[in-house]
Amino acid sequence: MRALGSAILCTVAFGCAPPFPERFLFGAAIAGFQVDPGCPTLPAERCVDTRSDWYQWVTSSAQLQDLAPLISFEPLARGPGHWELYEQDFTKAKDELGLGAVRLSLEWSRIFPTATDGLEGDALAQAASQDALATYRAMFAALKKRGLKPLVTLNHYTLPVWLHDGVACHQDLARCRDKGWVDQARALREAAKYAGFVAKEFGGDVDLWATENEPFAIVLPGYLQPTKARVNPPGLTLRFAEAKVVMRALIDAHARMYDAVKAADGKDADGDGTPAQVGLVYAVSPTSPKDAGVNLDVRAAQNIFTLYNLVFLDAVCRGERDEDLNGKPDGPADPTLAGRMDWLGVNYYGRTLIKGTPQATFPDLSPISNFDPFDLTPFQEDPAGLTQMLTYFHERYRLPLYVTETGADAAMDAQATERWLVRHAQATKDAIKAGADVRGFFAWSLFDNYEWNQGMHAKFGLYAVDPNDPAKARTARSAVATYRRITRERDVPKELADRFR
Repeated sequence: MRALGSAILCTVAFGCAPPFPERFLFGAAIAGFQVDPGCPTLPAERCVDTRSDWYQWVTSSAQLQDLAPLISFEPLARGPGHWELYEQDFTKAKDELGLGAVRLSLEWSRIFPTATDGLEGDALAQAASQDALATYRAMFAALKKRGLKPLVTLNHYTLPVWLHDGVACHQDLARCRDKGWVDQARALREAAKYAGFVAKEFGGDVDLWATENEPFAIVLPGYLQPTKARVNPPGLTLRFAEAKVVMRALIDAHARMYDAVKAADGKDADGDGTPAQVGLVYAVSPTSPKDAGVNLDVRAAQNIFTLYNLVFLDAVCRGERDEDLNGKPDGPADPTLAGRMDWLGVNYYGRTLIKGTPQATFPDLSPISNFDPFDLTPFQEDPAGLTQMLTYFHERYRLPLYVTETGADAAMDAQATERWLVRHAQATKDAIKAGADVRGFFAWSLFDNYEWNQGMHAKFGLYAVDPNDPAKARTARSAVATYRRITRERDVPKELADRFR
């Protein structure tokens, strides 16, 4: 209580503010596909969304034998069951963690389980699943009851299977019918339609919208380099032409979805005088040379920083396209893109070390792909890298920033979740102190979830979930009490910062 009392004394008596401002949002993040399945009592047909490309992906082991080393194919019934247990999850977020917000996603395929091509107005509304809409309304009501602000992601990787048949496209991309983002015109049309529909449906509940989550993480492990860390449908390798099409489609989809949300949602859900604010969530990584004394490594690190971090973000934040991926704008800002970002979400999981090559490794992709993909080391824990990226993007884009995901896998290290949380909350505090306009910090994740192709083997949750427990009980890790202390004091206490330095 002494630290809390001193924080209150500082604010009230001396007019100073805690390091994290009063309106700063502390939160935790989840994503629909990863948390919904595994309901303890709900029947499977209500609990599990069977109409997404990711459901198809992890339940098609016979058709994806060539990818068996990369996909766990773990039954979705082992998931944490949030579709049924959301009330208790949100109670924990508020009462035990002291959070002010939860980041969650809507599942496009839950809302529209069948194709929406050609549907508008009443016909589109009739195609929507009333059960899904009712459950999402109940979730938003549960958040509001607890004073939790929702940050809602419209597209967190998954696509309806009627739009993307990931298995068929893995087997034969040329002949598969439903090609997802590769069929750019169809994908843009239907994505905008979906975004406008849900913005109209839930605009009274939501002010913070994210159009997409980690779009480059759809391109890279989907069309260029599938790995055990992530293999997104359709799980193809070195398909450079399609990768560029998908990159452009995702850039344009953000703009079209932004416009659709703005047109459909003019409601101020939280009463702060500002209606829908629309941004995008992007996974960023600072890059460093494998050997700072080797010029090839230095140049490669600079170039890969541009490819990983800036090509997409410069397009959506500045309207500057770079179609040939050479690190230079193709021309003036594209008016169909520019001016369509209200905020930027930063997902951060560490630094990447790069070893350079004399020539471009993938010249069909980019003339500046001068790196060795077999000697690339991602996910190096580096809290200072988060400070670096937040201050860099503040200067480059002048947009409000949110740390929309950051966290560590406790499967191999029981202290990893707590250590990562403290060190990266401190890094966020350092960025604010340096002048960056950071408005929120969301830990990944509220509880253990189905980590895509890795299933329930990864343990990123503040709360542990035993997939063998029929009740899917949540058990607090040490990070829960630590995060509660940070949210209560609106600071990273020196004792915590020193302990995990």
